[in-house]
Amino acid sequence: MFVDSHCHLDFPDLIARESEVLAAMAANGVGHALCVSVKLEDFPAVLALAERHPNLYASVGVHPDNADCEEPDEVRLLALADHPRVVAIGETGLDYYWHKDAPEWQRARFRTHIRAARRAGKPLIIHTRDAAADTLRLMREEEAGEAGGVMHCFTESQEVADAALDLGFYISFSGIVTFKNATALKEVAARVPLDRLLIETDSPYLAPTPYRGKTNQPAYVVHVAEEIARLRHEPLERIAEATTDNFFRLFRHASRH
Repeated sequence: MFVDSHCHLDFPDLIARESEVLAAMAANGVGHALCVSVKLEDFPAVLALAERHPNLYASVGVHPDNADCEEPDEVRLLALADHPRVVAIGETGLDYYWHKDAPEWQRARFRTHIRAARRAGKPLIIHTRDAAADTLRLMREEEAGEAGGVMHCFTESQEVADAALDLGFYISFSGIVTFKNATALKEVAARVPLDRLLIETDSPYLAPTPYRGKTNQPAYVVHVAEEIARLRHEPLERIAEATTDNFFRLFRHASRH
């Protein structure tokens, strides 16, 4: 069995095909998926998915790219995270690719999420793009390791991976690891300790080879696992078992069925 540790099933490309997407998951041995929040305004739709389907879980948070939206505070995040179907805080972090001025509001928001996760006792889902140094600095300053979590859709260097691992975080790989030109990332995927490894789609984005350029979906996480198995010279079954066990160890409020 496989688990998609990060997807956005509430997005229009997928929610319109909800039954089809879930059937494809089942047909490909993808038993569970974590539906990740990017705006508080859209959180009810994310939670509704987790309430409708026992093999789906929800997170609550505001993506660092989203500026024109409700700004979270600790009290609000804690209240929403108290729901039993919510297993994580995020997606949060820093993204200087779209916000090249490195805005302070992103850093303040990230700190808020870390503090809420520590208080809630639920792990963080962290996004970082062109901001690795600041992301790690804030994680250390706010003692993010106390909450734990995952560096999602990892595309950084081995040095960044090692720093996150030292803080107790997991590393999750998306379809990017299957891309032919992702040579450095493939090397990182081969070296991350097996007990800290997760797989994801980040669907509807970043479809893996052989679906690159098409709408992604949780069923395609199998192709991420296959590439990682190839890189690590491991049987696919071992990657499936390890990443599934890792998911439920990290997201301890998620129940296996």
